[in-house]
Amino acid sequence: MTTNDFIQIAVFLVVLLLLIKPVGSYMAQVFADQPNRVTRFGAPVERLLYRLSGIRAEEDMGWRRYAIAMLVFNMVGLLAVYLLQRVQPWLPLNSQHFAAVTPDSAINTAISFASNTNWQGYGGESSMSYLTQMLGLAVQNFLSAATGIAVLVAVVRGFSRRSSLSIGNFWVDMTRSTLYILLPFSLILSLLLVSQGVVQNLKPYVDVPLTQHITQVEQLKDADGNPLKDAKGNPLTKESPATVQTLPMGPAASQIAIKQLGTNGGGFFNANSAHPFENPTPFANFLEMLAIFLIPGGLCYTFGVLVGDRRQGWAILATMLLIFVPLAIGAVAAEQAGNPALHGLGVDQKASTLQSGGNMEGKETRFGIAASGLFTAITTAASCGAVNNAHDSLTPLGGLVPMWLMQLGEVIFGGVGSGLYGMLAFAVVAVFIAGLMVGRTPEYLGKKIEAHEMKMASLAVLIPCALVVVGTAIAVMAPAGVAGVSNPGAHGFSEILYAVTSASNNNGSAFGGLSANTPFWNVLTGLCMFIARFPLAIAMLALAGSLAAKRHVPPSAGTLPTHTPLFVTLLACVVIVVGALTFLPALALGPIAEFLMSAH
Repeated sequence: MTTNDFIQIAVFLVVLLLLIKPVGSYMAQVFADQPNRVTRFGAPVERLLYRLSGIRAEEDMGWRRYAIAMLVFNMVGLLAVYLLQRVQPWLPLNSQHFAAVTPDSAINTAISFASNTNWQGYGGESSMSYLTQMLGLAVQNFLSAATGIAVLVAVVRGFSRRSSLSIGNFWVDMTRSTLYILLPFSLILSLLLVSQGVVQNLKPYVDVPLTQHITQVEQLKDADGNPLKDAKGNPLTKESPATVQTLPMGPAASQIAIKQLGTNGGGFFNANSAHPFENPTPFANFLEMLAIFLIPGGLCYTFGVLVGDRRQGWAILATMLLIFVPLAIGAVAAEQAGNPALHGLGVDQKASTLQSGGNMEGKETRFGIAASGLFTAITTAASCGAVNNAHDSLTPLGGLVPMWLMQLGEVIFGGVGSGLYGMLAFAVVAVFIAGLMVGRTPEYLGKKIEAHEMKMASLAVLIPCALVVVGTAIAVMAPAGVAGVSNPGAHGFSEILYAVTSASNNNGSAFGGLSANTPFWNVLTGLCMFIARFPLAIAMLALAGSLAAKRHVPPSAGTLPTHTPLFVTLLACVVIVVGALTFLPALALGPIAEFLMSAH
């Protein structure tokens, strides 16, 4: 790694840490029980929304009612997104006259955006109308992110309340998440992105003549979207001359802002944050990286304020950074090292130049290796999935880092709300393990952790793990699963493992090289995304309800302090051990095997 690499990583972390406290304090005021200057400012709009929606804001809900409201609301949104895609040819704002999205792709996309995954088996600029993008996808970017924050706030109330049968009001938490946090933050970021050149309009696409005519090589596919191959297994292609380039337009900046801030990740254009109309400059790239971690990081401080001990929030944040920073450095270092196969070319000038240049394949020259590697680590540590480079072109070890970051459970910052409540599930497991070590009933934040709490926390931890392992096994055994693999061998296995990992942890990024917009993959990833989001959230709400009903237990001489470096280390080890024990065999068959083969 170079000095420039360390400087870029350090600048990002310093700016992030400087923003954690003010952003976290602001969000703590949003969800405070008592009125304050933040909620008083927006109170007229908030009251109007409640009146129009028939919501009784003063009414608290038990965890079951809270979970039902959350589930019904998101299922309605899922259905709305599905229908928009199916009827878009007959709706306005379809200047390109796009046809209806196929049923399997439409349901996959609907589940994807409702679950805050934003997995894209489609090309936005070639299949989605402006209305579908704005009314369907962009709206769900707000609502799915707000759902994650609402569930988190309910879980935090479980720790802070004493002998209570309620954990808050889902509709109030959703409204406040959207009105006070997501909307104003997105407006600010949208304006900053527009200033950098991100498009924001409703114009039809623009055709411009090419100054130099080129020949395009297109890979032929069957009706299901699978690549066609000849008798020898080589892909079938056709060549066609190109004299005109079509520039896509649209209301991109407004959607890019919430896709980053809400850790959604679904790009307005197919190339996502690698597209110059989504991410045109290094400064825009920095803003987009910062936006991914801003709310998840700030929520750690919010958590500390709401439970009455800011040290608890700093401890959770320290755990996240303890795992993230070495892996981010590892991702950049692996890409700077380049392809190990080049090391065998000799010591001539050409080989030395190739080696010292690192791996620029699949990366934008306006960003370079450091900004691309850091973006890769950030977007997969958080449950975002936006990409500014082709992950399929990463070196074997460079590709291992984002894959493992997702497999850790998307709790290293993670999605807005969902990442922190996932980490709190790990914290419950950690204090339970500590309690076993000293022979005491474990406690966390003054609440005894007993059998029911452990069951719910274990479900939250194990559901994504089971989905990855079982889903990958199904995909590699099914002919329809391996049919879309463009690179057989260890790298092809990595493509499958990455896709199922991304869907099962609500990330949404893709390795690439896998033709995933097929009925098989749309159904498999759709099921993974749904189960990874909603049953897990319900388990955490059940945990919150159980904890809220408990009395507060004063700390004693045998209580494990959960704000110390010792607990930070224990919690980090629990997260890492779960990921290592579950996924090391699979990683050994994919990126590790590919690295060993390329090194020799």
